[in-house]
Formats: sequence, structure tokens, C-alpha cells
Amino acid sequence: MQRRFDQLDDVWPTGLGRRLGAMLYDAFLVAAIWIAIAVLHVAFVRYVLGLGPEDVGAGEPQRMTLQLLLLIGAFVFFAFSWMRGGMTLGMQAWRLRVQTLDGRSITLMQSLVRYVVAWLSLAAFGLGYLWVLFDRQRRSWPDIVSGTQVVVLPKSTRR
Repeated sequence: MQRRFDQLDDVWPTGLGRRLGAMLYDAFLVAAIWIAIAVLHVAFVRYVLGLGPEDVGAGEPQRMTLQLLLLIGAFVFFAFSWMRGGMTLGMQAWRLRVQTLDGRSITLMQSLVRYVVAWLSLAAFGLGYLWVLFDRQRRSWPDIVSGTQVVVLPKSTRR
């Protein structure tokens, strides 16, 4: 269920610097999540499937499974954070919130679209995020495609 955020008149569009700061914070969190997933994956392969140490990571199925789990793990982190309160931990540190254009929390589908387009934006040498510098409303590609916006919260708002 979407939640309506308050203080909508007190927020403004986010610039590139704050976005990159929040992305750096969140990159550390995602790295920790990926390490945990990789450890669980290796433990599963070794102890449940019974493969020897030399066979861990060998073969296409293991590699593809791990890559898929890593992508899903990162998506779950972002989608949960965005849908629950509009913020990841990195976004909280930089006082940012992702919301719909009318000031509500985003949906699962919007989260998925943002996540996929974010990867494409990064794959295009960051052009999708540099787009913030050229867009009058300071929107990145994930914002535009998903129909969302990232805003700066006033200092008095603490979550």
C-alpha cells in the first residue's frame, strides 16, 4: 500500500552531488549483502550439494545462479527501502527520498523499473545519472522512466 509523504512543499529536486554521495554509501551496503549471499552460496554448494573445494565456482550453472542471486539480493534491498520509507540508508544520510510525482511511496513495479534502468544508466558510463545536469527538473533516467523523483528533505525532517 502506498503511503502519502508529508512536507511536500518543503522538498526540492536532488542534484548530482547528493545522489552520488548516497550511491556511495549504498554501494558499501550492497557489497556487504553480496558478500553474505556469496558465502551462503558457497556453503550451499559445498555442504548441501556436496561438491569439493576445487569444484566450487566451476561451471556455468553455479556462476549464473550466483549472479542471479546477487542481482535479486540488491533489488530486494532497494525495493524494500524505497517502498517502505522512500529511503535507503545512504539516502537517509544525505536527506534524500524517492517518491512518486504526487508525493507517495513508490510501488514494486516502479522499484523494479528504477532498479533495471539504474543498471543501464551505470552501464552507459553513468550517463543516466549525469542527465541530472541537463534536465530542468533534475531527473535521472531511472526517475524519468519510472515516473518518480528524488527530493531533498529539509534539515528539520529526521527519520
